[in-house]
Amino acid sequence: MTQHTDRDALLDTQVDLLLKTQQDVWRVFRVMAEFVEGFATLSKLGPCVSIFGSARIGSGTPYYRLAKSVAKEFVRAGYGIISGGGPGVMEAANRGAREAAGTSVGMNIDLPFEQQANPYIDADKLITFKHFYVRKVMFVKYAQGFIVMPGGFGTLDEFFESLTLIQTRKIHPFPVVLMGSEYWKGLMEWLKKHALSEGMISKSDLELFSITDDPKHAVGIVKRFYRKEEHGPNF
Repeated sequence: MTQHTDRDALLDTQVDLLLKTQQDVWRVFRVMAEFVEGFATLSKLGPCVSIFGSARIGSGTPYYRLAKSVAKEFVRAGYGIISGGGPGVMEAANRGAREAAGTSVGMNIDLPFEQQANPYIDADKLITFKHFYVRKVMFVKYAQGFIVMPGGFGTLDEFFESLTLIQTRKIHPFPVVLMGSEYWKGLMEWLKKHALSEGMISKSDLELFSITDDPKHAVGIVKRFYRKEEHGPNF
């Protein structure tokens, strides 16, 4: 009886492992489908910048107005706008692009609390991703610059991952610009006081990004970079 029970348990374990393996294989195909959709849509775009920032910022706030303003300036300079597709700063970025008659791309994410895409995205340029890591690849690959507005964990994640990839030369360098200097002041002080002084980063690492509150200056930083570089995917 014990031998029979052990054999059944082993068989059950093998069946469970086989089912899990099959699920993982199908997950690979679902991830691949997201990459294919993203590549197919974004590879057709001209030069674009990605604008990041909090989804929690309302339309009457200074940061919302700043995001909309910088989006308009980039459109006037010949760039399309890519955002995370949701509300707050993302909405402001797409709204600025729409009002300036520019390309407005939204890379939305499927979340448990159902982030809704904002209404200012071009109908044929809205992509909704299930996986954050696929979405992040698209941001990095096709943006000619990152404009980072005040935000939370997601914004910080995009900012620091872009710096890490540039620092380690895993991707071609591109302009990264922080906007909202008062918001980032504490982070900059911490980086210099601790990360730099304790040897965790090099002084040159602090030159991988710029800080400004002026939309025209942000555009100028990106334009100056591409006087010496060609527009194109970053890897």
